[in-house]
Amino acid sequence: SSDLEKWFGEVQVIKGIDLAIEEGDFIIFVGPSGCGKSTLLRMIAGLEETSRGKVLIDGIDVTAEPPAKRGLAMVFQSYALYPHMSVRDNMGFGLKTAGRPKAEIKQMVDDAAAALKLEEYLDRRPKELSGGQRQRVAIGRAIVRKPTAFLFDEPLSNLDAALRVEMRYEIAKLSQTLNSTMIYVTHDQVEAMTMGDRIAVLSDGVLRHYGTPKEIYDKPADLFTATFMGSPSMNIFHGTISVVTGGNEVFTNNDFSFPILAQGYGGKVALGIRSEDITVLDPEKAPIKAKVAFLEPLGAETIVYARVGDSEFKVKLYDNEEIALGDTIGLHPKTDKIHLFDLTKGTRLS
Repeated sequence: SSDLEKWFGEVQVIKGIDLAIEEGDFIIFVGPSGCGKSTLLRMIAGLEETSRGKVLIDGIDVTAEPPAKRGLAMVFQSYALYPHMSVRDNMGFGLKTAGRPKAEIKQMVDDAAAALKLEEYLDRRPKELSGGQRQRVAIGRAIVRKPTAFLFDEPLSNLDAALRVEMRYEIAKLSQTLNSTMIYVTHDQVEAMTMGDRIAVLSDGVLRHYGTPKEIYDKPADLFTATFMGSPSMNIFHGTISVVTGGNEVFTNNDFSFPILAQGYGGKVALGIRSEDITVLDPEKAPIKAKVAFLEPLGAETIVYARVGDSEFKVKLYDNEEIALGDTIGLHPKTDKIHLFDLTKGTRLS
């Protein structure tokens, strides 16, 4: 897509998005509700008209083409299966209406059913299937069309947590098996981090960061991406960097200060540090002393919420250290894991 814009009347919902998707890539559009990710997907599919800019598929401008001419297949949150038809007929329906021969339809449906482990369900009706099985049928219906690309619009939102994890794995595996281009919309950043080759982080109709999960996690392009991607969200503190004796730099706000690696940025900044990049030490040996305000045990790890003045740190602990509410603990942010952002624009400095 090139410089795409979408207006609904006076309201601009997509604000000039440039995005190149390579063949065979699994791309995730992620962002909060209302950020424009589904609208962008629907513009690529041709279900929403493009106000400005172009949609190119294999180098051909399809901006004015109807959905049927774009060679794409869409999988929605609602499975939209025909209740009176068997799984086989649901999966082959599009091919039947296109006038394909019966033997060819049977072969294509059988192949898709094998890839999705649906062989034993082909003669059942949708109401006899679980939510995960129905979603696999909807994906199968897309596969048989052999599209140029698959577009998924929050396909797992209706499933329970355990099934979502299982289906995430199935879809990611499918993307490797079929070697097809896939664009997948979700608001769930865990889903985005675990599934995609590349992630497009969107907010308020703007593309904030486009990169691999590792790039986005390790070097988020702006404050929005930094806080949206990662669980729990990155700790962000507003303060000042100043140079002290010996040329070392120190970050200071109203509640605490600690030395950081020389970054060459003076003055006011937003500093970010992820919860796993803070070490808990004896309070006497650490630059920051904080009081434990809340503990969130998550099995293999515990998230500790510790306060110093008005500042709150979220810290990830992986071993079962005996820490209780009200304890004073020492915090040592790892100096090489600091992220710095411009206070006004929110863009990355370091």
